[in-house]
This record gives sequence, C-alpha cells and structure tokens, in this order.
Amino acid sequence: MHKERYSLPEETCRAIHACRQRGGRVIAVGTTTVRALESAERSIGITPTSSIEEDTNIFLYPGAEFKVVDAMITNFHLPKSTLLMLVSAFSTQKNIMAAYQHAIAEHYRFFSYGDAMFISA
Repeated sequence: MHKERYSLPEETCRAIHACRQRGGRVIAVGTTTVRALESAERSIGITPTSSIEEDTNIFLYPGAEFKVVDAMITNFHLPKSTLLMLVSAFSTQKNIMAAYQHAIAEHYRFFSYGDAMFISA
C-alpha cells in the first residue's frame, strides 16, 4: 500500500469527538480520508485536542476493524487494487462485487471522475 501524508487539524478532531459523544456517525469522503482517520486513531488516538500530521501506510482489507469511520463515499476503484480491498473491508467482497456488476450493467462511469457509492459498515 502506498504511503500518504495527511493532516488532521484540532477542529476536525473536536468535530469527530463531538459526533461520537452524541451518538452520531462519522462518514468519510474518499479512501484517503478513511486511511487518515483510521491511521490517526491507531497511532495516536483522536481526542478533542489532537492535531495530527503524519504519514500513513495503513492497509485496510477484509477483516479490518474500523475504529473511527462508520460509512464512506468513494468512487468505483480498479479491479484487484488495494483500494478495492479497502471498500470490501467496509462491506463484504460479495456485496461490493454485486455493486460493481450493477454499475457495469447500468454503464456507470468508473475511476476518479465517475459515479460514486455510499458504503456503510
């Protein structure tokens, strides 16, 4: 899995903490956001006063436990990619493959500038 640099400002950490306190769901937009939030929680822990800037090489695949993110919005990723593994971790490989079959049948646009999907853990 490739390494990515991320920055998680204190304001965002406060918002995540407040969301959790009121029983809300954290919904990430994009796989980089998922990786950043999950990596921050695992390496330092997200608290209301956290401000985190670091690199992540976290590899999330089926069986992974998500500690921060409850749902995500992302595009359809390339077959056999690490990002397809990440989205499969949120659901099941069977569900993701069914979504891909539907997308192909309906002529969805794939990759970076295509249609998106909402996945809930």
